[in-house]
Amino acid sequence: MATIQELKAQYEGLDQELPSKGEEAIEPSCLLTFQYEYPNQQSQVEIDTDEFTAVCPWTGLPDYGVLTIAYVPGDSCIELKSLKYYLLSYRDVGIVQEHVANRILNDLVAVCQPQSMKITLDYKVRGGLHTTVSVEYEGK
Repeated sequence: MATIQELKAQYEGLDQELPSKGEEAIEPSCLLTFQYEYPNQQSQVEIDTDEFTAVCPWTGLPDYGVLTIAYVPGDSCIELKSLKYYLLSYRDVGIVQEHVANRILNDLVAVCQPQSMKITLDYKVRGGLHTTVSVEYEGK
């Protein structure tokens, strides 16, 4: 068993960078939509998952969060299986927390052109800090 001093020396040697992918690994091309038959209704669709993961671009350590997507559809809705694959494409991507919600919003708005959309990404506490990022789109 190591002494505190020996463990401290070993711990200081743990400073390493884990590999991560760039934002080009995010796959918005897998997103599918289907025709929404009630575009004149103000129905809100809310989707959430507590399995969202990306990584810190500097350390490669994972950032886990609860992602909530709330939108009022225009002429189309987001197909859920394709959304799951899209979100999984973030798993090894090095991207700062503040950029993720904006990137997701931009990709989803581009594919489904909703009347409105709000993305909220509530990250797990890391290093004693809790971060929540929310972004909104109001259609034309």
